[in-house]
Amino acid sequence: MSLKNSVQPPPLSAADGGGKLNGDTPSSSDDDRCPVEEVALVVPETDDPSLPVMTFRAWFLGLSSCTILIFLNTFFIYRTQPLTISAILMQIAVLPIGKFMAATLPKKNFALFGRWGSFSLNPGPFNIKEHVVITVMANCGVSIGGGDAYSIGAITVMRAYYNQSVSFLCSLIIVLTTQILGYGWAGMLRRYLVDPVDMWWPSNLAQVSLFRALHEKEPKTRSLTRMKFFLVFMAASFAYYALPGYLFPILTFFSWVCWAYPHSITAQQIGSGYHGLGVGAFTLDWAGISAYHGSPLVTPWSSILNVAVGFIMFIYIIIPLCYWKYNTFDAQKFPIFSNQLFTASGHKYDTTKILTPQFDLNIAAYEKYSKLYLSPLFALSIGSGFARFTATLTHVALFHGRLASHKVQSRSAVKNVKMDIHAKLMKSYKQVPQWWFLALLVGSIALSLLMCFVWKEDVQLPWWGLLFAFGLAFVVTLPIGVIQATTNQQPGYDIIAQFIIGYILPGKPIANLLFKIYGRTSTVHALSFLADLKLGHYMKIPPRCMYTAQLVGTLVAGTINLAVAWWMLGSIDNICDVEALHPDSPWTCPKFRVTFDASVIWGLIGPERLFGPGGLYRNLVWLFLIGALLPVPIWVLSKIFPEKKWIPLINIPVISYGFAGMPPATPTNIASWLITGMIFNYFVFKYRKEWWKKYNYVLSAALDAGTAFMGVLLFFALQNEGKNLKWWGTELDHCPLATCPTAPGIIVQGCPVFK
Repeated sequence: MSLKNSVQPPPLSAADGGGKLNGDTPSSSDDDRCPVEEVALVVPETDDPSLPVMTFRAWFLGLSSCTILIFLNTFFIYRTQPLTISAILMQIAVLPIGKFMAATLPKKNFALFGRWGSFSLNPGPFNIKEHVVITVMANCGVSIGGGDAYSIGAITVMRAYYNQSVSFLCSLIIVLTTQILGYGWAGMLRRYLVDPVDMWWPSNLAQVSLFRALHEKEPKTRSLTRMKFFLVFMAASFAYYALPGYLFPILTFFSWVCWAYPHSITAQQIGSGYHGLGVGAFTLDWAGISAYHGSPLVTPWSSILNVAVGFIMFIYIIIPLCYWKYNTFDAQKFPIFSNQLFTASGHKYDTTKILTPQFDLNIAAYEKYSKLYLSPLFALSIGSGFARFTATLTHVALFHGRLASHKVQSRSAVKNVKMDIHAKLMKSYKQVPQWWFLALLVGSIALSLLMCFVWKEDVQLPWWGLLFAFGLAFVVTLPIGVIQATTNQQPGYDIIAQFIIGYILPGKPIANLLFKIYGRTSTVHALSFLADLKLGHYMKIPPRCMYTAQLVGTLVAGTINLAVAWWMLGSIDNICDVEALHPDSPWTCPKFRVTFDASVIWGLIGPERLFGPGGLYRNLVWLFLIGALLPVPIWVLSKIFPEKKWIPLINIPVISYGFAGMPPATPTNIASWLITGMIFNYFVFKYRKEWWKKYNYVLSAALDAGTAFMGVLLFFALQNEGKNLKWWGTELDHCPLATCPTAPGIIVQGCPVFK
């Protein structure tokens, strides 16, 4: 491709293939360069405004990619081992198709409704900007259908767990309005989280590296080009994933401690990678490493170190003390690690025994049956969420005060903010008017409020509760976005949203679910949209093209997301019902089980019974205050010793993120993520920087792509046909005693009884 703008980065080193990028343009000044080293090393400082963007190819391949990914991600999320297929799969697949279309489609111009102009099916070679737009549309199929799929999670819980007959139209409004609401927030916050130089969104660098590998031609050298390197490691990742994905799944949780002590409950609780603390356990499965915190190769070393501090404190110090020394919260009556809910006798909690026909709490039945108990790690993980929420607000207020102040930012800070080369290049394009985003925001709010009146009995959430959810999202999206844009970690506030509405509307599990998705989910999608906007900023995509691509992709993905989930919920018998399913059934819905458990804890039972006066977990509420105070001494030290640049890198919200997401994440998932990140973003970055600059993000993309391709192939070729292997190596974790309680007198099937 030709690069015609007037700015060019310094010549690439020999490790990068030598010479300049395509085009012969002058170098940018040091003042213009992005001060974030990782960005300066990876992102091209060039642009060609003449490249066509919203072409027929971009529309066709973008919508096709979005449709395929949303179908696959919605389909896979119901499985016992969920598989999120990233946009990288389509990012690679569309390249040869795009080039084929460029070679075969007619170049003739076609009139568009007479005087409205003309367009061509083939405006020239398939270019990098078309490719970015296609990937942005495809990414809607990941952010909406992959990961935790919050909106569909709420619909699934309503239908599969509470057996509620919610209508398709009501469900569609829930799914679409939460997505569009997030897009509205993204538009309102782009000046704070996209334009500033230091909001660099680390995860985008893997995408940028892959685009460059796929489109830029490098001179021949002794070292592999980025493209060859990518193909080699994608092929290796593809071939290797057949082992943990099908032939030898034990590689996902390699718990050797359990083999050494096959009859010891304590040893298996400590060493189990699947049901314990995972001491000594490890995973040789890239899907397991990147499942919950994303790729460790794209996370800055300072963030990895913060997460490691929190993880070590929580898993190796706090949990053992609470379980074995102090028996905190009657911990020994339950497994040390489980996402299940329990009765006082250590058995699984049957929520049907405390439900009314209107899906409210039957208080008399609850008092007769049993109070609700949690596994110790689950309970303390919830407490960490309290601290993480208040720590995020305090940290951003102290370290990013001007950014957090909307008035200051809009009146003066935006005008005076330093512009790097990328911001200067983007000034040549027409910006998106703010009212475009505001219209989406207002429209989605209005439609959501209408839903509360029309389907009042189904949703349980009054109109004022919905407005409260919108207000909460407005307050927290900016500080959480600051953390993610600088550290690649996203502190959640699911627990806080459910805690608040649980106090206001106790005994209303559906209302609790919907409050969470309109508060928290709109934030999740806003941050996903903002990350894509930053990708467009780095790749110099006209803002109005990004607006169109994201909006259309969102509407298509949201609609297909619900349609696929609706079909599965109606056609697969006993889906998500672990007790009723065949033992080998893959449709156990572990992620939605956590969503259901949360609705029981915060909605049905209510936080007052668990965390109020007299509640078993009442002391965890103090973590709100502790979290709010912890960033203060770090900020004070950073002011006293401004020459110590490492002090501001101590990030309490990210430290607390070291034990976020458990369950369903396991300690082995997080520990393996930390080790991998340390190897590449500390040792390789420090001692082999040229290799890191050229290959690190390409390697991350290759591992993601190879794993995703093989995961899809294995499922449709073998697992979906019921051709599952059964031998020692296919069991995820040979630690059967890890789920046993150790308190005297607790009787659980398959476990010894202590006297």
